[in-house]
Amino acid sequence: MEYVNPYHYVRKCLLGKWKMTILNHIHHYGCIRFNETRKTLPISEKVLAEQLRELALDGLVERIQYNTIPLKVEYVLTRQGRELMPILDSLYIWSIRRMHELGISIDPDAFVVHTGDAFSEALGDIMADLGYDEDGLPVEKETTEDSDHE
Repeated sequence: MEYVNPYHYVRKCLLGKWKMTILNHIHHYGCIRFNETRKTLPISEKVLAEQLRELALDGLVERIQYNTIPLKVEYVLTRQGRELMPILDSLYIWSIRRMHELGISIDPDAFVVHTGDAFSEALGDIMADLGYDEDGLPVEKETTEDSDHE
C-alpha cells in the first residue's frame, strides 16, 4: 500500500490554473455549461475541458449529459465539491488580505465574483480602501469644489 500525504492529495485535486475559479463559478451559478463558461472566462477550450474532466475524476464536479438535440451538458458540484467551497472561500479571503498587505494589484473582478455578507464583512475594509462598494462595484469618486472659494 502506498501512503499519500493529505496536503499532496488536495494539491493534486486543485492543481491547475483554473480549477478553483471553475469550482467557484459552478458554486456561484449552481451549474455551468461549457460554451457559456468559455464566454465568461478567458480560458481555452482544451484547458477548460481538461480541468472539468479532472475535477469530475476527483469527485468534485458531476457532468450531466442530456440526450437532446443539440446535446446539452451541464456541470454541477458534487457533495464533496460543495463541502470544499467554504475552505476555498477562506483561502480566497486570506489571499486578498495578503495581496493587499504586500501591495500586489488585485484583479477588479475579485470583488464582483465573490459577493455576500461573508465577503463584505471579511474584506469590507480592503474593498473600501480600493474604491469598491459592498457589491464589489467601483465607487464613484465625488468631485468637490475648493472650499476656499465659498
